[in-house]
Amino acid sequence: MASSAEYLEYVLDLLADVPEVSHRKMMGEYLLYASGKLFGGVYDDRFLVKSTESSRALLSVPAVPYEGAAEMLLVDVEDDAAVRTIVEGVLQELPEPRKRRA
Repeated sequence: MASSAEYLEYVLDLLADVPEVSHRKMMGEYLLYASGKLFGGVYDDRFLVKSTESSRALLSVPAVPYEGAAEMLLVDVEDDAAVRTIVEGVLQELPEPRKRRA
């Protein structure tokens, strides 16, 4: 099942205070980036983030975005105050994006 554009907009509204958030549609789902770092996505109308030390400390529901993918963590979008804390923690732990060759 593909994610809806309405749910994506809802998640993007929750992330409005996170700098440089962008998204990319891929096979009916949406990958989420901030400052060039892939930190999560919207899969089957669920907001999932990468599993990092900080996200595992704050979230307890594992989820697989699609068959064969690495396990991620489900974000409770009803707690919008926690959403920014979770995403900022994940972003701090992710490596800087690689520079593309010209």
